[in-house]
Amino acid sequence: MAIKIEWNSERILSLTAMVISFITLIIFIYQTNLMSRQNYLSILPYLSLSISNSSADDQYSLSLENYGVGPAILESVTIKHKGASFDLADFDNEVLTFLKSRMPELDSIKAISYSTLDKGMAIPVNSSYNIVEVKNSRKDYLLLRNSLNHLLEEGLYFEIIYRSIQNERWRITNDTEGPEKLD
Repeated sequence: MAIKIEWNSERILSLTAMVISFITLIIFIYQTNLMSRQNYLSILPYLSLSISNSSADDQYSLSLENYGVGPAILESVTIKHKGASFDLADFDNEVLTFLKSRMPELDSIKAISYSTLDKGMAIPVNSSYNIVEVKNSRKDYLLLRNSLNHLLEEGLYFEIIYRSIQNERWRITNDTEGPEKLD
């Protein structure tokens, strides 16, 4: 014998409320997923290695620029030259110290400013971080420019691995057009 359900307004109203609640739950889960993906995409640091060369001002600089959205947190800097690979941490995280080890004549530069590239350092959004800069000295300008160009011709290669605050990891080099996502 089949059970016959009597449909009255209370049962219809209860069933309708349950269906609406279930649909609301599905929409809530979908919107939460969309918001999570949007948040993930909205934090995207975009680092770039840049060389600035102004012979009129006797200024030459190597800098790291963040054109993305969100800070870039440095994880490691590796420099390769003539088939050998060097961790910048072995040079006190100073590119200038490494360059002097490859070209001792750079030690004579007087009008120079330089910075370290320490692990865990954050490069803020829309900022430029000078790694090495010479200005206001023609002799120092020519020495740094010519030395760095010579090293680049010999295959000097920079590799910087960095991450976002959401732990997405990227790599940039002086040979690539833009960051390469890792993992």
